[in-house]
Amino acid sequence: MVLYTSPFPNSFLSVLHSFSWGLIFPCYWLADRLVGSFVPTTYEKRQRADDPCYFHALCIIITTPIYLALLVASLPFALIGFLLWSPLQSARRPYIYSRLKDKNHSNGATLLTEWKAAGSGKSFCFGSANVCLLPDSLARFNNVFNTQARAKEIGRRIRNGASRPQIKIYIDSPTNTSISAASFSSLVSPQAGDNRTVNAGIKRTTSMEYKGDNCGSNNGEENREDKGGSGEPHEGEENTCIVRINGEESGHMSDTEADTVNGQARASGPAEPSLEGDAEVSKTPNHKQKEGDSGSLDSCSASRESLVKVRVGDGTVDQSTVNNKLLYKASIMKKTSVRKKKHTDETFDHEISAFFPANLDFLCLQEVFDKRAAEKLKEQLHHYFEYIVYDVGVYSCHGCCSFKFVNSGLLFASRYPVMDAAYHCYPNGRGMDSLASKGALFLKVQVGSTPQDQRIVGYISCTHLQAIAGDTTVRCEQLDMLQDWLSEFRKSTSSSSTANPEELVAFDVLCGDLNFDNCSSEDKLEQQHSLFTHYKDPCRVGPGEDKPWAIGTLLDPEGLYDEEVCTPDNLQKVLESEEGRKGYLVYPTSKNHGSSQKGRKASLKGNGRRIDYMLYTEEGLYLEWKVEVEEFSFITQLAGLTDHLPVAMRLMVSTGEDDP
Repeated sequence: MVLYTSPFPNSFLSVLHSFSWGLIFPCYWLADRLVGSFVPTTYEKRQRADDPCYFHALCIIITTPIYLALLVASLPFALIGFLLWSPLQSARRPYIYSRLKDKNHSNGATLLTEWKAAGSGKSFCFGSANVCLLPDSLARFNNVFNTQARAKEIGRRIRNGASRPQIKIYIDSPTNTSISAASFSSLVSPQAGDNRTVNAGIKRTTSMEYKGDNCGSNNGEENREDKGGSGEPHEGEENTCIVRINGEESGHMSDTEADTVNGQARASGPAEPSLEGDAEVSKTPNHKQKEGDSGSLDSCSASRESLVKVRVGDGTVDQSTVNNKLLYKASIMKKTSVRKKKHTDETFDHEISAFFPANLDFLCLQEVFDKRAAEKLKEQLHHYFEYIVYDVGVYSCHGCCSFKFVNSGLLFASRYPVMDAAYHCYPNGRGMDSLASKGALFLKVQVGSTPQDQRIVGYISCTHLQAIAGDTTVRCEQLDMLQDWLSEFRKSTSSSSTANPEELVAFDVLCGDLNFDNCSSEDKLEQQHSLFTHYKDPCRVGPGEDKPWAIGTLLDPEGLYDEEVCTPDNLQKVLESEEGRKGYLVYPTSKNHGSSQKGRKASLKGNGRRIDYMLYTEEGLYLEWKVEVEEFSFITQLAGLTDHLPVAMRLMVSTGEDDP
């Protein structure tokens, strides 16, 4: 299958399209600014409350007639442009495939070493997020604004989180499975490629792996410590630093010791230089760093915490004594018993994290509707992801029953090459959703090859369903179409036979914003859909019941800019408590629906509406391999930038072979 690298088959149509859009854009921009000026966000309302001279109201009175006059003047040109633009959409391709050609643009990121399937297994990390990048006037109805600046900041935060060193903590103590955030807020890490074990008495036994510094090189693929404790690295991972800290059986630090470690962290060395020389000043709130907001910096150390002294026995050893060479700042996602805890009946880790997972391999985004914002987001993501599929969807009347003003809003980014891609538009959209070409994007990626030259591939699907509440029938029909399209895409892109397979399928993942949760009584039909018999939801027990640690992914828009949740760290802390979740998450609808979310805490059940899903299946995969969830995360790094919580899942593909 040929991947489309441009929206039109020839340059003449591309030029004609650019000309027609140039005629439309002034009218579109003026209308967007005019409507947006009358839809303030809560952040702007608070700022205006401190303006005794009503300066903003005066600006609106002055600019509104000007905008109206210019809008009327631009309408004839917009009409001519529309008459040219609309028929051109019949020749437009359904997506644009962008591959990073200049490797220097990725800030030293290198290509992944090809997986040869010769080791015991390999993990793949998937992320999904609804980023609400609509035209600014429409985004304001979700209480977010300044779409262009948000797009750039979202891209920065994602790549900063994904490119940080990966350090995992595994608890060996049989009496305590929680990890104190204060105890391990930072550690000394040896240089990349230096594999060794350091023993220190900090009253805990952990294993920590450090995956190199991504400022100089992207997450390569060598040596990953086996989670089971065998010490054998999985094939295809980068250099690992293992730090073992042995201590008491109780498995936790005292408050005094925790305060000491935190104090040392605050007193640590200077911050690293900025990754980019020219930092753009943004008008969007929370783009300026606040205390504890490590996720919003523009440097490579944006999501990295300070180094501290390691306590050894009764004294302390300065970090310079442990490693007198260059010390790489290593990020550790703060963890507590709520954020990361293995239940007795759970086989994988789960957490609320302030950062996107390190070594994120695949990213699926929804609601990237604005074209200019998509370009800014793509530019930022290309610092980490080499392959991106964006501007997915159809326009005008082409391909769907009703007229489409905007695309599907789907965007896919990958560290592995895309082999095939297909898009389908849902023809049954209703209301406002019918104006967007919502649909599903299907992708096939190559993640390696066997010594026998068989390709190792994976399938990823991204979708966004009907959003209007009460449209249960529409969503169920869309789920039916989604299953049919999935099966059709697998068949059309498979080049294998049972007797002589040319490809080995490692995983099949489905993610996106499905716009229904697993607890609301109004969503019973969707909860019982046959999709969940083929695909597994790591957060779900069964129809109508989520696992106790799963939380909602839909934030209450009214509280986005509250000081308690306006930074990644603050939002993480709030979501760790039941009371915090009741105050800032949207909950399943109930009969006791009051006017205020915060005023009906007592009637709320569960942990919020979880409408963003990450599903996987074991059907259709290579029979000799086993796929298991290794980790599931709810992410707060986009706090203040969108009204959804991103989710991430790490899958382990076990080959059953021993390392050579």
